[in-house]
Amino acid sequence: MTDPVTFTFGDSRALCDEVLALVRAGAKTATCARLAEFTEESAPMPVVGRRDIALDWDGAPAVELETREVRLLRFDQMTEAMVRPQAEFRDLAHWQQGYGAYFRRQGLAAPEAEMIVWERFRLLRDFAADGSNGPDETNGTERRS
Repeated sequence: MTDPVTFTFGDSRALCDEVLALVRAGAKTATCARLAEFTEESAPMPVVGRRDIALDWDGAPAVELETREVRLLRFDQMTEAMVRPQAEFRDLAHWQQGYGAYFRRQGLAAPEAEMIVWERFRLLRDFAADGSNGPDETNGTERRS
């Protein structure tokens, strides 16, 4: 098993909290990011079967997720069916508006031409719900304090 990747949802505390609440409620089972965000130096590409740790805004482990599916597509190839499991968007137009603004905040001038990594995942563990503060040796990952 590969080591989990740690990451934070969103680019603000409010967005991170909103997305984590949707994941914990079981409503959000997919996400996406710019392909350019995945490099050998920063974060490796999602891999089906890998278990990763989403952190809260303060950097504490929040949830453990397992990647179920990965697709590579252009921003303008996103579909309604791929938007629904992302949960924070009403429809495709709302997704385009929200992610367009998100990518522009990251300095991207033309998000419609950007390559996107779409990832479906399942929630394995909510560290807040089980009273722990992170992974332990039982699942092969390092415990964080």
